[in-house]
Parts: sequence; C-alpha cells; structure tokens
Amino acid sequence: MADTPRKQTILVVDDAPENLDVLSGILKGEYRVKVANSGERCLQIALTSPPPDLILLDVMMPGLSGWEVCAQLKDEPRTNGIPVIFVTALSEVGDEAKGFELGAVDYITKPVSPPIVLARVATHLNLHNQELHLRGLVQQRTEQLASTRLAVINRLGKAAEFKDNETGLHVIRMSRYSRLIALKAGFSETEAELLLNAAPMHDVGKIGIPDHILRKPGKLDADEWEIMKTHAAMGAEIIGDDDSHLLSWARTIAETHHEKWDGSGYPNGLAGEEIPMIGRIVAIADVFDALTSERPYKAPWPMEKVLGLFTEERGKHFDPFVHDCFMAALPEIDDIRRRFSER
Repeated sequence: MADTPRKQTILVVDDAPENLDVLSGILKGEYRVKVANSGERCLQIALTSPPPDLILLDVMMPGLSGWEVCAQLKDEPRTNGIPVIFVTALSEVGDEAKGFELGAVDYITKPVSPPIVLARVATHLNLHNQELHLRGLVQQRTEQLASTRLAVINRLGKAAEFKDNETGLHVIRMSRYSRLIALKAGFSETEAELLLNAAPMHDVGKIGIPDHILRKPGKLDADEWEIMKTHAAMGAEIIGDDDSHLLSWARTIAETHHEKWDGSGYPNGLAGEEIPMIGRIVAIADVFDALTSERPYKAPWPMEKVLGLFTEERGKHFDPFVHDCFMAALPEIDDIRRRFSER
C-alpha cells in the first residue's frame, strides 16, 4: 500500500481570534494548520522541527509587528527559506513594497477571499517545493563533481608514485603532516581537509621526467638536475586551470612546493610571502618525510639530525612561521610517521 502524502503545514499568525478562525477554516481541508496569536509565538513555532512549510503573517500586531517578525525569520538560517505571505488590512502600494523588501513572497489584503488564499498558498508551496528539489539536484551534482575531482587527483598521484621510487605511504604521510601544520597555522577544518586531499598531487609532474634521471641511484649532474627541476612547472601544467578549490590548490602546490623562503628555490624563484601559504606548508612536510624515510639511495635520518637542519633552514628554506607551526605539531606528526612507516 502506497504511503499517504504528508499534508504540508501552514502557520497562520494573527492577534485577532476571528481572523485565525477564518484562515484556518479556509485551509484546514487541504493543509495541516498551526496558529500563533503573536509574533513572538510565530518565531517559536517556526524554529520547531519540522518547521512550517509556509507562513501567513499579519502585520499590525502588539509586540513584534509582522514586519519585524519577517525580518527575524529571514535573518535566521533555520527559517530564512520558509515562504512568508503577508495577510493584512494595509493596502497601500508602499506597504506591499515594504513586505517584498523584507523577503515576503506575496501580499494578500483583508478581508480575504478563500479562493485567492488557496490559490496563492498552493502557488507558493509549489514554487518552494520546486526550489528545494532543484537545490537537492545541485547539491547532488556538486557532490558528484567533488568526488570525481578527488578521484582524478588520487589516480594522478598514484601515477606519479608508480613513476618514482617513492611509495604510496609517502603521499599518505606528507599529506597528513600538511593537514596538521595547516591547523596550527590557523586553517579551518574544511581548509585543512582540502589541503590533505590536494597535497598528494605535489609531484605529479615527475610523470614527465625521463626514467634514467628520475630513478638514478646516485647524485644528478648539473644538466640532469635542471631537467628534474622542471617537474614543478610540469605538474602545474598537467593539472591545468580549474575553478574548483581542490584542483586549484593542487596546481598551486605542484608549482610552489620547491620554492624557498629566501628566494633560492624553483621554478620561479619566489621569496617570502610571494610563495602561497599552502606551498610553504607542503614544502616542509615533503622535506621532513623525504629525510625521515628510507630510500634505495639513503637511510632515514635520525630525528635529531632532521630537526637540527630545520633549525638552520628556518628563514632560509622554510617560512619561520610555518616552521614554528611544524614544531608545534611535531608530536602528532611523529605519531603519523611511526604509524605509516615503510616497515
């Protein structure tokens, strides 16, 4: 047996009992009706769960007027989407204009006509339902796009890992280090999570570096090093321009994570605050993981040696502020290093 459709709820607000009776009588055959005899009571009911689907609101009431009630409804995130129709004896054009300026969707003058009340209520409920449906579709599509972008980033990150000698654990560690440093630097949880998901693309440009250079077990010569340095700009080119924050941040990180605070980095020789903050954060996270991890060509550095180098590079390679945020997050960073070690 099919479920019976839920009756939509109309909140009728008027300080005159006879007006509440009239409007309730008109609506009760089609809708579930709630009544409030004051503006204060209207606000209380509107904040209940579930909220009313539409509000019929008188203007001239003792205490809070209808104008004031409507303004408060529109200022409150939990109620600003509820359609409001003013029902009032005020019939001047200026009164109607004020109602619309406050965010009402319609204006009915007293004495009311039952067919007009029913028609206006039905129209605005249908419009509101369509708006909610469209919002849902947009939200669903937005989530699908975000999921697709994240999947693309993960796959490109994996492609770079297959190309290089580094493992997927490097990406896991350095992206988590970046998130912790970002939180210490004042990023919101949402921003830090965005950085966590964008950071794995930092070395995607290595896809374009020849294997004989990328996998060379010894030190690169000058010409080979110049080729290796192109991976930062190449990574930005691979990611391209995109309006999404995720891919935009991934591009910025790929291009700037080898810049240095003193201007001696690459590819653009940026210095100080010319380097985007997310690039400065990923820079220190990436270097820390490279030094503390085992590679075919090196053993992991002990923590004391790493921290000693970082102290020397504070204000040279690393932004002093980001270095200090790294140090503040070091206990949590070291926990991640141990939990996701290659062993």
